[in-house]
Amino acid sequence: MTRCISVQRIFQATLWLGMVLLLCQCQGGMRSLRRAQSDAEFIVTETFLTERRRADNVDSPAVWHGPGGRHWLITTAKSAHQLLVHDAANGELIRRVGGPGTEAGRFGRPNGIIVIGDFVVVVERDNHRLQALSLPDFEPVALLGAEVLREPYGIATVRGEGGWDVWVTDNYEPNSASAPASEMGERLRRFRLQASDVQLTGEYVGAFGDTTEASYLRKVESIAIDPVHGRMLVADEAEGVHKVYDLEGRFTGQLVGKGVFKNKPEGLALLECAEGRGYWLATDQDYANNRFLVFDRENLAIRGNFSGAVIVNTDGVALTRLNFGPFSRGAFYAVHDDGNVAAFDLAKIVADLGLDCGSR
Repeated sequence: MTRCISVQRIFQATLWLGMVLLLCQCQGGMRSLRRAQSDAEFIVTETFLTERRRADNVDSPAVWHGPGGRHWLITTAKSAHQLLVHDAANGELIRRVGGPGTEAGRFGRPNGIIVIGDFVVVVERDNHRLQALSLPDFEPVALLGAEVLREPYGIATVRGEGGWDVWVTDNYEPNSASAPASEMGERLRRFRLQASDVQLTGEYVGAFGDTTEASYLRKVESIAIDPVHGRMLVADEAEGVHKVYDLEGRFTGQLVGKGVFKNKPEGLALLECAEGRGYWLATDQDYANNRFLVFDRENLAIRGNFSGAVIVNTDGVALTRLNFGPFSRGAFYAVHDDGNVAAFDLAKIVADLGLDCGSR
């Protein structure tokens, strides 16, 4: 009898240990889904994730649709000091661009990124500059802003007269911890770029930013522009909101997401629909409850939120409305915990959240 009880206890202990080990193995894949289900309205499954390499420290993606059926996802890798180029339709790695250094074609902690026609413009935090490269060859064509940028992060652009206005957030440290708000008037820097088929040139226009004690930009990174409504949304991570500026750099007094963000406002992408309608997709960055908040483009009211089945700790995002590959109505891309990028079917996001978009 004693022998039978002992065998039974050994069997139970072994079974318990096996279940614990199995749970530990599955926990990495299950954690984000389980936690997201408790806080998000919808779980939208990723179409694919690019190969993961956390040492790259990826931050922000951009999309380029080029001739010959090329659809590229170009992502900044801060610690690798490179750009990662993936096939936007399936996530396969095409090439790596650059490496650490200060010469043209090299990068110093690349962060924000935008595509303008057949050029990609990259913010380099540690080289304190913008670098423009031509596509598809990634030949450097311009270096801008080194004389004024101090700690640049995010970047956004809007088509202007004869070129593009490019806005960059500059999260420089003030002279002291008790510095007055008057020292924060250069959080936004504006450049004007002109492009030809093979050349891109630019000039610095000036610095902007609210300097009232109650509403100055405290900690800035992400920035995005709505040209139709004349708005520029700037994420203030210290206050947990997006502050709204006009396209001349004046603070409007509007705050987006006040009391709605539970964590840290990060990446921002605009889903443009017909007749000036549309939606902002904004990252609410966290490990345990990573979400994407959806705000109405016209009145800036919250319309819902969703999470991915896998991804957590999202920094930058990007969106395209083009029909290509498996994406009949476009794709939404979001960084997954510094190591890779996830792709979502935009049609599924629109359908699951009941968004009224239609065709642009």
